[in-house]
Amino acid sequence: MRIFAADHVLPISSAPIKKGAIAVEGLQIAAVGEAEALKLRFPNAVFKDFGEAAIIPGFVNCHSHLEITAMRGLLDHVENDFSAWLLALNAARQRMSNEELEVSAVAGAIEGARAGITCFGDIGRFGKAGLEALKATGLRGIVFQETEFSPDDRTVDEDLAKLQNKFFELRDNSDRLVKVGISPHSPYTVGAKLFEGIADFALTENIKITIHAAESEEERSFMEDGEGFWIDIYKKFGLERHSPKCTSIEFLERTGILGTKPLLAHCVTVYDSDIELIRASGSTIAHCPKSNAKFGHGWAPLERFLKARISVGLGSDSVASNNTCDLLEESRFAAFVSRNHGDSDGFISARDALELATLGGAKALGLEREIGSLQAGKQADIAVISLSRISQQPVSDIQAALVFSSSAQDVIMTMVAGRKIFAAGQIIATDEKQISKALRKIGQKLSA
Repeated sequence: MRIFAADHVLPISSAPIKKGAIAVEGLQIAAVGEAEALKLRFPNAVFKDFGEAAIIPGFVNCHSHLEITAMRGLLDHVENDFSAWLLALNAARQRMSNEELEVSAVAGAIEGARAGITCFGDIGRFGKAGLEALKATGLRGIVFQETEFSPDDRTVDEDLAKLQNKFFELRDNSDRLVKVGISPHSPYTVGAKLFEGIADFALTENIKITIHAAESEEERSFMEDGEGFWIDIYKKFGLERHSPKCTSIEFLERTGILGTKPLLAHCVTVYDSDIELIRASGSTIAHCPKSNAKFGHGWAPLERFLKARISVGLGSDSVASNNTCDLLEESRFAAFVSRNHGDSDGFISARDALELATLGGAKALGLEREIGSLQAGKQADIAVISLSRISQQPVSDIQAALVFSSSAQDVIMTMVAGRKIFAAGQIIATDEKQISKALRKIGQKLSA
């Protein structure tokens, strides 16, 4: 038995505790409460007091792309043209070897662990890279095998078989901490028949699904009006794909994919009717405010999602589109963007933002029974955040101090299932210096 204490403990599912502590037995949390009470209850436990710090549930990053961590900053010169950015991204990814993709993914996992992230919802075209990265660092997650560019219904049988084979291969390598799902990339890169096939497959095999949906104006233009960039791309490659003349969310409902209760990433260009479809289906949302803003995609109506009682978590997206993997910064940005928008329908507090980054993400991934809050019986996935910097002082409101005054740099310990992943300034399971050196080499190759 171990007891971890700090000036502040934030269970998320209940009020913060001053001079609090958590007791950890094996993989799980045994108890949460005041430090002195837990010391009396478990007199033989090993006791560690972090002092001027906060103990919180580990952050849940429910939308990432770890395999392209090496592309940080590589494509920023085309970020004002999202379609061109996607094509450039795909070309760069094809230039990377399997070994380079795995190094890139491990680097992203290390960055996350240092930032107090204990669980990722990670999408990978080369899914094995993300899966092996999470396993190598000891993190938890769901790795979603992404579809290839497959908008043409004429190749549906081949496309579905290829995806299923990749999924089964990944699943054979999953473990207790890292599970496997499927990601049909988006409504404009995957055909209707393939969506229908994936929906049937997912329901039969009980597979978690995630999709980029209603992300950009280019997507909206094709889906609703049958116009824009993607029409030209389909023609260029001799592909047969016609606009469904409906919103992306309506398209997902028509093809049966909403019946799988998918995790929908972005949801920027949504209408009230779309939000109702998401709510009614039990689907969830990965809110990525920094990535949305960097591309100039617009503002996802976070308050309306929450008012509709949709489960919403935060996603950093890739560091190729965000540049940092920092859920504290993401939560701060989510609150500020929401408050500063003229059509805002509510007020996102520091408490709300912190919940999005922890329990909200766990709910979005369907893992709330295991993680997301500090409660007896849940997995001991924990982050400890120092409050010692003068720029964090004085701590008048602990939730505001974390969301508005802290960052990934303040994380001093990350634990997954009772095992320390990051502590004393060091990643424990992998050689960070070696990975960093290899990452720079890959970056130089891609830049050339």
